[in-house]
Amino acid sequence: MRDSIWPLKDNYKHMKEYITGAFLLFGVFLISCSEKQQETEKRQPNILFIAVDDLRPELNFYGAEHIQSPNLDRLASQSLVFDRAYCNVPVCGASRASLLTGTRPTRYRFIDYKTLKDADYPEAESLPIRFKNNGYTTVSNGKVYHHAKDDSLAWDEIWQPSGKYSYATEAYREIRANTFRGMPMENADVPDSAYRDGKLALKAIRDLNKLKDGNKPFFLALGFYKPHLPFTAPKKYWDQYRREDIELPENYRQPETTPRKAYHNFGELRNYETIPKEGDLPKAQAKELIHGYYACVSYTDAQIGMVLDELERLGLAENTIVVLWGDHGWNLGDHKLWCKHANFNSSLRVPMLVKVPGKTNGQHTDFITETIDLYPSLCELAGIEKPAHLEGDSFVSLMESGKREKNHAVVKFHDGVTLISDSFQYTEWTDDRGVAYERMLFNQASDPLQLDNLAEKERYQTQVTELSRELREKWGSDFLSKP
Repeated sequence: MRDSIWPLKDNYKHMKEYITGAFLLFGVFLISCSEKQQETEKRQPNILFIAVDDLRPELNFYGAEHIQSPNLDRLASQSLVFDRAYCNVPVCGASRASLLTGTRPTRYRFIDYKTLKDADYPEAESLPIRFKNNGYTTVSNGKVYHHAKDDSLAWDEIWQPSGKYSYATEAYREIRANTFRGMPMENADVPDSAYRDGKLALKAIRDLNKLKDGNKPFFLALGFYKPHLPFTAPKKYWDQYRREDIELPENYRQPETTPRKAYHNFGELRNYETIPKEGDLPKAQAKELIHGYYACVSYTDAQIGMVLDELERLGLAENTIVVLWGDHGWNLGDHKLWCKHANFNSSLRVPMLVKVPGKTNGQHTDFITETIDLYPSLCELAGIEKPAHLEGDSFVSLMESGKREKNHAVVKFHDGVTLISDSFQYTEWTDDRGVAYERMLFNQASDPLQLDNLAEKERYQTQVTELSRELREKWGSDFLSKP
C-alpha cells in the first residue's frame, strides 16, 4: 500500500509545478497585455487632414437635403460638426497660409491667392512642421498650400496628380490650350480617376497602406480640388441632380442699403469661355453652373468616401483623428455674386468637421469657430506643445463640455475687416490710416441672408460704435491700417 502511494505523490508534485508554471506564464501574459495596452494608450494619434477647395456648407448634414453627400454625412455622424465655422480670409492662398500657421491675416500679410507662407511669414512654425518636429511622418497630397512647394521643409513627401488641365476629354483640353481658362464646366462619361481628385484618392489609399506599418504616427494631408472651377466631374454625378429642380438663391439681389464696396464682378468666373464679361448671368447659365457645382461636390464626396473606407479596412480609424475643412465659402448667386472674395457669410462660412475616436459622435456646435483654431486644437489632441505664435484658440473643450469662452471670428479681406459675434456681423472698410469709409451691420438672427444693412440706421449707432471700438482695441492697427 505504501509503495502505491508514492507515484501519486510524485504526480502531485509534478502537477503542482505545472500549475505554478502556468500561473507564472499567465502572469507574464497579463503583464504583456498591460504593457501593450499602455503602449496603445501612449501612442500619438494619426492625423488625416482633408482640405476641400471652394466647398461651401451647403451639404446634407448641414440641412441641405438636396445635396448627395453620403460619405461626408457618415463622417459628420462620427464627428464634432461646426455649424458656425469661418475662414479668416476668403481667398484660397491666403486662407490656407493663415490656417496652417494658426495666425490672422493683416493689411500686409496673407492678402490674396498668390500668398506664399514662406514669403509672408517664413519664421512661423507651421502646423505640419510642428507635427514633423514631434515625430510624425508628414505627407502633402494635392492642394494643401496653394503653391505645392510652399513650406516644403514641413513635409516628408509632396505629391500632386499629373496632368496640366482639369479636363478629361481632348476637345475640352484643346479649348483650354487655346484660351485663357477654357470652359467653365465639363460633363464627361469617364471614370472617377480621369480627373485629379480620383487620382488623389487612389494615392491616399496607397499611402495609408504604406503608413500603417510605420513606426511613427502620420500626418497625411489631402487637398481635394473640386468643387473649384471649372466644374468638371464624371457624368454619373451630374445625373444625381435634375436641372429643373434647381433654383437661384433667395438672396439673388443687391439691396441699395448694402455698400457697393461689398460686391465684385466675380472676375474669377468671367475668365472662362461662354461667361459674359459684365452684368448678370442668364438664368439658364446660372442654373447650369449650380448644377455643375453640385455634381463636383458629390464627386469629391465619393473620393473622400473611398479614403475613409480604406482607413476603416486597415484598422487605422480607431487611432486616427480626421479633420475636414473648406478654405472659404463660395457664392452660387448669393447677392448676385459668384466665387468668393467678399465679406458676406456666403464667402466666409465654411464646413468643418473633426472626428476624434472616443470623443465625438455626431454632435453639432453653434459656437463661433475660426479656421485658425484648428492648429492649437490638433496640438492639444495629439499631446503636442503649442508654439507661442498661435493666434487661434483650442476648441477641445467643446468636445469635453460643449462650452468654450471664445465665441467670435475676425475676417480680413483687402480693405475690409469683419467681426462676427453671436448677435451681429459687422464690417468696416478702411483706408491706409485706419479710417472707415464704408460699413455693414447685419443681425445674425433676423437676417441670415444678409439683405438689410443696419449700419447707417440711427437706432443701431450704439452697436456700430461698440463693434468698431472692439475691432481696434482687441485686434489693433494691423487689420485696419498699414504700418
